[in-house]
Amino acid sequence: MLKSTAVFISRLRGLPVLDVSGDSVGWVRDVVISLRSLDRAPRVKGLVVDIFGRRRIFVPMIRVHAIDPNQVTISAQVDTRQFRRWESEILVIADLFDRKVQRPTGSGVIYDIAMAPSRAREWLITDAALREGGSMGRFRIRSGGQTVVVPWNDVPALVLSAERTTDTVVARMADMKPADVARELHDMDPARLADVVHALDDTQLAEALEELPSDEQIQVITTLDNERAADVLEEMDPDDAADLIGELPSDVAEDLLQRMEPDEARDVRNLLLYEDYTAGGMMTPEPVILAPDATVAEALARVRDEELTPALASMVFVCRAPLDTPSGRFLGGVHTQRLLREPPSFMVSRLIDSDLQAMSPESGIAEVSRYFATYNLVVAPVVNSDQQLVGAVTVDDLLDHMLPEDWRGTQMDGVEPREVARG
Repeated sequence: MLKSTAVFISRLRGLPVLDVSGDSVGWVRDVVISLRSLDRAPRVKGLVVDIFGRRRIFVPMIRVHAIDPNQVTISAQVDTRQFRRWESEILVIADLFDRKVQRPTGSGVIYDIAMAPSRAREWLITDAALREGGSMGRFRIRSGGQTVVVPWNDVPALVLSAERTTDTVVARMADMKPADVARELHDMDPARLADVVHALDDTQLAEALEELPSDEQIQVITTLDNERAADVLEEMDPDDAADLIGELPSDVAEDLLQRMEPDEARDVRNLLLYEDYTAGGMMTPEPVILAPDATVAEALARVRDEELTPALASMVFVCRAPLDTPSGRFLGGVHTQRLLREPPSFMVSRLIDSDLQAMSPESGIAEVSRYFATYNLVVAPVVNSDQQLVGAVTVDDLLDHMLPEDWRGTQMDGVEPREVARG
């Protein structure tokens, strides 16, 4: 049965897309979905948006704030790079509308697809509207036949084949944790590995690369053309990207840095200045930074960002402008637990932990480990001699450097990938 919150995708086509300030971004052209294994409904990955005829971009569903009959509202900034479609992706309007399907009751033609949000805060395909008999025109019925709305799994085009193809492997990976995707890649023969790496999108490949041993990271990144390799490096955490680039020949590394977006490349170049096994070499340059007059409400809104790791979300750092690293003068840190206990209108500068000391970028791994043990923290600020915040070290960054160099390779052996439970 069709869910009451479902949205028919034909009604989205052409809707204006606005940001939270009400400014126009463009209009919806299509919806991107991916099939999934184990009888899971296809996941809606995002929208293809036309920016006033100049280019088409991709907006992930996590950035879609609201959908109503007159417009789509998106939150946060969007990536304005040209939309690139991956082999495992399906464009609902372009690929499925007007497509003939065979069902036990006879043949029909798809003229609409419905999607709805799930409890897991993701959008899934729920149903398909078919015309059985008669004839079809683009997005409308011409004559005869009857209209039926059927569950998604009654439509073969929405059901993943049981055959183990590259598409089925990639679809299975969509419900895995990055570490489990890495284990799958680790066990693949070179031919299948090349096919799967080509089919994975940049974000999922980047997350899996971060979990692979360094020699396998290099093996994968060097099989990509340099433009794709640069895109994947942009999706990695800057500290992980810096570690990988640091292992490449200098001419290859420089070419990749030149191809990366300037802001992303700058972060990586800054990290490459520091020695391995120092706070500077382990840190991420993207902690949560707020101005002194920011409120508790603003701080909590920032740490709710789903893209933040739990460690980075455990503390906000208060600095003078500029609020990007290297920041203005570092004033201190505020624990998220403290934020939860204070009125939303309080300024964060009133809540700074005066006992918290910052680390120097040159602090060695022994000093960093003692710091975490002393303060019982999971994230620590790194401040240079000019009192600028240059980054933050998280406890997982520290563990990566404290464990034996081959620990990632060891964990790859003898462990079966775990699939995420159904939502």
